[in-house]
Amino acid sequence: MSRQSLSLLKNLRSIATGSKIQTRSVTYMPRPGDGKPRPVTLIPGDGVGPLVTNAVEQVMEAMHAPVYFEPFEVHGDMKSLPAGLLESIKKNKVCLKGGLKTPVGGGVSSLNVNLRKELDLFASLVNCFNLPGLASRHENVDIVVIRENTEGEYAGLEHEVVPGVVESLKVITKFCSERIAKYAFEYAYLNNRKKVTAVHKANIMKLADGLFLESCQEVAKKYPSIAYNEIIVDNCCMQLVARPEQFDVMVTPNLYGNLVANTAAGIAGGTGVMPGGNVGAEYAVFEQGASAGNVGKDTTEEQKNANPVALLLSSAMMLRHLQFPSFADRLETAVKRVISEGKCRTEDLGGNSTTQEVVDAVIANLD
Repeated sequence: MSRQSLSLLKNLRSIATGSKIQTRSVTYMPRPGDGKPRPVTLIPGDGVGPLVTNAVEQVMEAMHAPVYFEPFEVHGDMKSLPAGLLESIKKNKVCLKGGLKTPVGGGVSSLNVNLRKELDLFASLVNCFNLPGLASRHENVDIVVIRENTEGEYAGLEHEVVPGVVESLKVITKFCSERIAKYAFEYAYLNNRKKVTAVHKANIMKLADGLFLESCQEVAKKYPSIAYNEIIVDNCCMQLVARPEQFDVMVTPNLYGNLVANTAAGIAGGTGVMPGGNVGAEYAVFEQGASAGNVGKDTTEEQKNANPVALLLSSAMMLRHLQFPSFADRLETAVKRVISEGKCRTEDLGGNSTTQEVVDAVIANLD
């Protein structure tokens, strides 16, 4: 019998007997002192970043969530991370981040990549799923893309051999490949996921992607209850747009993960609603899951109609990471109600609401 049927029978029984069934369960048993407010490093970022991070601040305040923010002014065109930022994240262990522009060309390194390397945030996680009430081309999409975050094509090892010839090195190591594979399988195991798919191009990059695949295969043997399969990245993209429901957890090298996560996000409802974060052994940085495609759109910033949903859901992930599950549940439920009702949506979701109007709607739907 399904859970829904059992729930219906219980409700009917309570009506017949006149008794009330308690629906609230014990979801988290805190240790004494766990309710103490936790500091979170805040990077508002560029473009619409301050708009969406402010949305999170407002909702957190409305919920009386046990967190407070330590903001740092960071911009993508800076040559290095500002003084004190890394110390703050290392002290607080957790950071919430708006989008940072990455200059194209010119030899300026990405602060996004630098931050992940400095804190060894080796795993990027993006959850791409259908939201009730939000139309999309496919149903039953619930994909988690886990991407190696520190090497591959993002190693930044480039040089000009002779004028007009640039060599860019892709670095794949057994150590990093094994630990991202372990994280993917551990995530699947702890979240009752059934399958892990490794994405690769080992038919061409036989040594580099071959090493990544070998590492995934070795780790998969330790998790016999979880199905494991492999797929070439170009076929993966085709399968994503054709039958995305076949995928569950996907583990990828760095560059492929960026492409796969954005493709999956577009299929499930758009980058504006997909949460994500970056995590390592000690620290975690939560941000919009797929690329913040509207960071550089001046019109979105001027009209103040950036979609805050992705970062709101990412902040719910953050609350759960901080072991505040009740607050995370309240926030997720409120956001899903707003999306389901369909009355308050930003332009990217087919509406004409401003960021603030979405925030107000979420706050009004908080239990």
